[in-house]
Amino acid sequence: MRLLFLGDVMGRAGRAAVAERLAGLRAALRADFCVVNGENASGGMGLTGGHAQLLLEAGADVVTLGDHAFDQKDMLGFIQKEPRVLRPLNFAKDAPGRGAGIFEASRGRKVMVAQVLGNVFMKRAFDDPFSALDGVLRAHPMGAMAGIQAAMIDFHAEATSEKMAAGHFCDGRASLVVGTHTHVPTGDAQILSRGTGYLTDAGMCGDYDSVIGMDKAEPMRRFVTGMSRERFTPAQGDVTLSGVLVETDDRSGLATAIWPIRDGGRLAPALPPTGPEA
Repeated sequence: MRLLFLGDVMGRAGRAAVAERLAGLRAALRADFCVVNGENASGGMGLTGGHAQLLLEAGADVVTLGDHAFDQKDMLGFIQKEPRVLRPLNFAKDAPGRGAGIFEASRGRKVMVAQVLGNVFMKRAFDDPFSALDGVLRAHPMGAMAGIQAAMIDFHAEATSEKMAAGHFCDGRASLVVGTHTHVPTGDAQILSRGTGYLTDAGMCGDYDSVIGMDKAEPMRRFVTGMSRERFTPAQGDVTLSGVLVETDDRSGLATAIWPIRDGGRLAPALPPTGPEA
């Protein structure tokens, strides 16, 4: 099975690019299942219900959130009626929605998707992400006998070290562990020693002629002068869809190949995937 993951969708330009290009990208990559992180899709801060629906209609099977999960207040209600939108597992215990779910891919195959927030360098301390992940992975083991053909983990965190630790913690128990939040794609796509595909950060689906997706002027002003003048606004130029594609073995759920994905925009494209039909 081929599993596609796209990093943080950034503002109006990112939404439009996903809406226009995701279906074609899925077809070109022969992706059986797709997860999109949408937590910055609405004005760069959070996700509205309407914009979540747009991402789902564009071809995302699941939309994950992050530390800005409920910055857009209508998500508090929307997430309770839309199980394909996931907030972090270790968010506040009384938060609406859920942090993990089992979803159907092509040919009836089952994929478990979960998201968790890291703690290092984040603005507030969340519950322990590792114990939260451990509980979900123990409850939903992969394999033909278990009935779960694949598992995808979105680790939304600031620190590279914490994301790497999460990858090794989940190694052999998930098909893919991929980091989000920092908006910069890393070059370390690999299959870990026990068979889990791993990438420290998927990058963003946004305009890379920016400061992590925001129009350059105001972030540069604040760095140079130490003073703010305006609000941050998402950049509106050419968008690169950034993410990762992993191919798995249906019997074990483990990764057999992994490729970084960069489609369009300013970034140099990654090599396209090759190999037998999924």
